[in-house]
Amino acid sequence: MKLAVLGAAVLWGTAGTAGLLVSGVDPISVAAARLVVGGLVLVAIATVTTAVTAGGTGTLTAAVTRTLTGAVTRTPTRTPTEVGATVAGRPPEGPAVRVPARRGLLLAAALGVAAYQLCYFAAISRTGVAVGTVVAIGSGPVFTGLLSWALDRVPPTRRWAGATAAAVAGCAVLTGGGGQVRADGVLLALLGGLLYAFYAVAAARVIGSGASSDAVMGALFGGAGLVMLPVLLWTGAGWLAEPRGLLAALYLGCATTALAYVLYGRGLRTTPVATAATLALAEPAVAALLGVAVLGERLTPVSAAGLLLLGAGLVAAALPERRTPVRPGGGAAVPAPGGGAAASAPGGGAAASAPGGGAAASAPGGALADDVRTAGPGSRQ
Repeated sequence: MKLAVLGAAVLWGTAGTAGLLVSGVDPISVAAARLVVGGLVLVAIATVTTAVTAGGTGTLTAAVTRTLTGAVTRTPTRTPTEVGATVAGRPPEGPAVRVPARRGLLLAAALGVAAYQLCYFAAISRTGVAVGTVVAIGSGPVFTGLLSWALDRVPPTRRWAGATAAAVAGCAVLTGGGGQVRADGVLLALLGGLLYAFYAVAAARVIGSGASSDAVMGALFGGAGLVMLPVLLWTGAGWLAEPRGLLAALYLGCATTALAYVLYGRGLRTTPVATAATLALAEPAVAALLGVAVLGERLTPVSAAGLLLLGAGLVAAALPERRTPVRPGGGAAVPAPGGGAAASAPGGGAAASAPGGGAAASAPGGALADDVRTAGPGSRQ
């Protein structure tokens, strides 16, 4: 299901270009509107799938309640960790999550989705779009791999580490640098990357424990939308009365958030969370290509090299792992590719123009930067 994760990243990569419809609007307001719209659509999708799973019984209110509490379950996912343990003759160590703990975890993850937005905007206001984007989007897969390792006791594979390093380096080169490097801005961007990793791993564990991926995404983004609704009202929602503004908000909410996370959740049923986080780095590549094809931007030789390096890392991460055959009489468990539990959640960014006429690079977390012409409200949230 890695193709589903890549499909989500492609949708995230279109957010920056779509954000041009509302250039000049407070980017925090755009990001808040996107989360509100996307959250409503995801809750609606989860409600329908919940009702279908329950055989069409119960009221709409009951279906929504089951959705937001994560009470809809399916057959628990056999993660790569569990499969390897079974082959090796050991009891599987799956990421089981009890229902009461699941609800608390989803609530914390929903707050993490909203907090990521604030950390990202605070970071780019201090250290610039390019540096803030590279640190936030680049640190996300690293933190995800480390959290997955700590929680599931499965170390990342060498190939995942190499693919992630290549993809992050390519993203940095593609973005092109620029901006003033300030410690407080970098720390805020790192906090954003950690928050992304947290809600990705949290969603992965809940999905892996048997919850419906649609219900998990509905809970995450429905909750985040509720948190961001006051932010939208505070920053001003008058721009939504304009046709262009309404069209942009609907596209950003329905396509780059709701549809993207439906795909992402489906892919994460079988894709290790660390691998999924690395594959999500396809987002800035898509943003760069759209900048060339739609906005008439030019790729500098350095930006082109970064794009190729990023692509190589993504190909390495997308290829299936080679399983080590287990010898008769017992052997080591086959490690999970990417070192993570099966399933995850993650996100997207606004397109930001690379200095020197470079391609647009995606800004994570649904960010729209005022000072960058192609910046959009970010694709991951």
